[in-house]
Amino acid sequence: MTTTPTASTRTVDRALDLLAAVTEQPRLSLTEAARATELPASTALRLLRSLEGSGFVARDDDGAYRPGVRLIQLGARAFSRDSLVQLARGPMDHVVAATGESVYLSVTTPPDSAVYLAIVEGTHSVRHTNWVGRTVPLAGTAVGDALRGSVAAGDYTLRTRSVEKDVTSLSAPISVAGTVVGALSTLVPAYRCTDELADRCGAALVAATDELAHLLGAADTPRESPADSPGKPKASS
Repeated sequence: MTTTPTASTRTVDRALDLLAAVTEQPRLSLTEAARATELPASTALRLLRSLEGSGFVARDDDGAYRPGVRLIQLGARAFSRDSLVQLARGPMDHVVAATGESVYLSVTTPPDSAVYLAIVEGTHSVRHTNWVGRTVPLAGTAVGDALRGSVAAGDYTLRTRSVEKDVTSLSAPISVAGTVVGALSTLVPAYRCTDELADRCGAALVAATDELAHLLGAADTPRESPADSPGKPKASS
């Protein structure tokens, strides 16, 4: 039996095609979106406006489209069941056990942001709570430094007041075969972040990212010898 798509079904199919096109490029103009989906520009514009209104796409000042906050949040929640998140749980637990602080797993997301995929909350009564699905800029943040390759494998970075007021952020990259695939970060209340705690958090993050890299298949990545320790980063405000 052959069924004929209804008008509403065709609209859904077209909207999904547009969403796919927007997620495949950092930014997409209306003309590019229409071309990629083989839709008339007027149809593409109508659907993109609807998707923008519901938060699935966002439009920049120059008219280019990119994934919206709602799409990023849904993606993060779906990705929370992905192998990266599952494999990261053990190493993240180790960071919390060593420091008592909340630890996040993050990856990059268009256009120039990091999205928090998972958290293991710390043990302190005052601790950073769930930011899963939230995005922060890559520029000027510790997690951005780690994800953009500004921090060497086996090292970490520290920034104060970059993500949130009165919070110190520390982050280390997860590097597999020379490619940064994510980052682990601790967000610590600034009043509690002594030099000793910062050193402990940094060392725990480096150990956890090294463990996770090997779990992800980086068996040939050189491991740091016990005699070596990550260099103390230069704090940025």
